[in-house]
Amino acid sequence: MPDYPPSFVPAVAVALTVGYLVSRWFRSPTYKLKHIPSVGSSGLISSYFEAMRFFRHGREMVQEGYTKYYGTPFKVSMTGRYMVVISGPEMIEDIRRASEEQLSFGEAVAETFQIDYMLGKEIRVDPYHFAIIRSPMTRNLGIRFPEIKDEIITAFSELIPVIDTKEWTSVPAMKTVMQIVCRSSNRLFVGLPLCRNPDYRKIHEQFTLDVFHGAETINMYPTFLRPIVGNLLTKVPMNIKKVVDHIGPIIQERLDKEKQFGPDWQDPSNDLISWLLDVAEGPQRTIHDLAIRILNTNFAAIHTTSNAFTHVLYDLAAYPEYVKPMREEIEAVIEAEGWTKVSMGKMRKVDSFIKESQRLAIAVLSMNRKVLKDFTFSNGVTVPAGTHVAVATYSTHVDETTYTNPDKFEGFRFAEMREAEGEGTKHQMVSLSHDYVTFGTGRHACPGRFFAVNEIKAMLAHVLLTYDVKLPDDGPRPENVWFQAGCSPDPTAQVMFRKRA
Repeated sequence: MPDYPPSFVPAVAVALTVGYLVSRWFRSPTYKLKHIPSVGSSGLISSYFEAMRFFRHGREMVQEGYTKYYGTPFKVSMTGRYMVVISGPEMIEDIRRASEEQLSFGEAVAETFQIDYMLGKEIRVDPYHFAIIRSPMTRNLGIRFPEIKDEIITAFSELIPVIDTKEWTSVPAMKTVMQIVCRSSNRLFVGLPLCRNPDYRKIHEQFTLDVFHGAETINMYPTFLRPIVGNLLTKVPMNIKKVVDHIGPIIQERLDKEKQFGPDWQDPSNDLISWLLDVAEGPQRTIHDLAIRILNTNFAAIHTTSNAFTHVLYDLAAYPEYVKPMREEIEAVIEAEGWTKVSMGKMRKVDSFIKESQRLAIAVLSMNRKVLKDFTFSNGVTVPAGTHVAVATYSTHVDETTYTNPDKFEGFRFAEMREAEGEGTKHQMVSLSHDYVTFGTGRHACPGRFFAVNEIKAMLAHVLLTYDVKLPDDGPRPENVWFQAGCSPDPTAQVMFRKRA
């Protein structure tokens, strides 16, 4: 053997270590994204401190980047990854036009919500129920609207049973709204009497919270630890079993009738179960798989709508000057049209109030995509495969070049915009645009937005015609809770109700 000096082995070890670290550096996101400016430090170590700062100051960090780099990408450090943030109509249009093979919505959502562990792998692999929400459910809203309205009225009367025009009743807003939304949504999804079953509702209400808390926890860990943490935290099998206990007999009865009367049998229920069964094939037609779809549709409906209406309720109590004109509009429309889906569409001031509430109480980032192939935006900036990108939503909604007094709540802002010639439908809540991105854009725009908006309108209209509302001690609007890229209503705030005077 050659006679190596004593220092040879340590020298080789150092050289290999340096080579490995250099190799890792050139493959790291820090190096691959070095051409995109950062908000805060982007060093290998300091970026982790920036990720911690993002937990509580994400909104301010994204606003700083939006102000400095509008129209070009910038990046912020988040736990486990950089997020490349985009702004401006041209870049949003680039996202809209990109294919799923270039910028993937599905892969981004799968990682953000840790779908395999929190929602079930079937949802990631075969999300066919999205098309059901987009088409049959939306198409049947008009037919099913009287039942949705009936459930809203019944739920409010049971949860906020005021009978006096002088005595105020204080209720926990978020908790109460979530129960009402769960009931009215499931009146459409599964009908009576299951939508009123307390145990069934509790499963969905708790599942909604479990998904967000679980996903947040998993995402705090390094990528290589996430499968371990995910498998420890997952409650999917337990929740599926609970849902199956309630809904399994209903599904089995439908399957038995199909078998008895043939494939042309028309299910008169006209609910989510029937719409799923109309298109489900093979393994999709099992009770287990259908239960997963119902559980996940509830997750999407309950969380977003509950948050949105709680914000609306806080705004209604904080800005009482909008009550009288909205009441007058509702009464006039209902007198002429009755309580229908069509009449909801004619309540422009109500629509505007809700839209303005969501303009200001909105996530810091949205429209998340994962880059599957190196992608070049129309401004010439390329982001490498593996990168996550998102739109600066809140900053877009408070851009003074688009909105006058952008930080001020102006409940009829969008109703006034619709008065201009040719603008009658452009500024509706459900409309999509590059300067109001609550529901996203393009083929991945929220498929349930028509149901959600009509549900919120019906709830707000009922509250205005039935109750007076205010905040305890006539205090200010409860502060929004900003955490990482999210915005939530204060979960502990109370709202006071009395019978309308």
